[in-house]
Amino acid sequence: MSEGFKVEMPYKTVIVANGTFPSCSRALDFLRHAGHIICCDGAVSKLTAAGFSPSVVVGDLDSLSPDERQRWSDRLHPDYSTEYNDLQKALKYAIAQQLDHIALLGCAGLRDDHFIANISIMATYSQWLDLVMVTDYGIFNALRQTTTLPSVPGQQVSVFAKDEQLPLTFHGLKYPVNNRCFHHLWEGSLNEATGNTFTIEMHGKGVVVVYRSLELRV
Repeated sequence: MSEGFKVEMPYKTVIVANGTFPSCSRALDFLRHAGHIICCDGAVSKLTAAGFSPSVVVGDLDSLSPDERQRWSDRLHPDYSTEYNDLQKALKYAIAQQLDHIALLGCAGLRDDHFIANISIMATYSQWLDLVMVTDYGIFNALRQTTTLPSVPGQQVSVFAKDEQLPLTFHGLKYPVNNRCFHHLWEGSLNEATGNTFTIEMHGKGVVVVYRSLELRV
């Protein structure tokens, strides 16, 4: 990834879900800079194997070994609800603790259906929290107002909008869009940044998910 593209770092709280644990240094930077790590119970062994410690472990705790239960006994926050998955439980904990500016890691991999659900969960909870989802390949932001994001020329960008009544305008992308509503999720995908920033202009209320690649296309 070009050194000209800097991952935003106001995210001092990190939630680690039980997908594929990140290996990319830029994704791991979020953990290195974290002041508070909320770990879903199924991801504790992955987190500690990577050299990090949870601030709190959230979930129904059925994935913890007896040794882990004892080791983290003062950091366990059980939530036995069957209505929410562990990522939602972690986000609900963050809201209750008045935490914000949260990076979501470990949301991809292992099960594709979980990944799709986790992106939808991020979009839903963005009405209460500032969230960014980071994988080894890219960054997802959920936008609820006109937003300018950093980029580098040639960076791959996709915009996913589910609201057919929300007109959008793209500035600074290779394939421009002017005051257009999308009727299918794929319609705003596979675009490309032309400069050091681009803007998604929202002509109304709604939520838009934007993906930026961590690697440039050769």
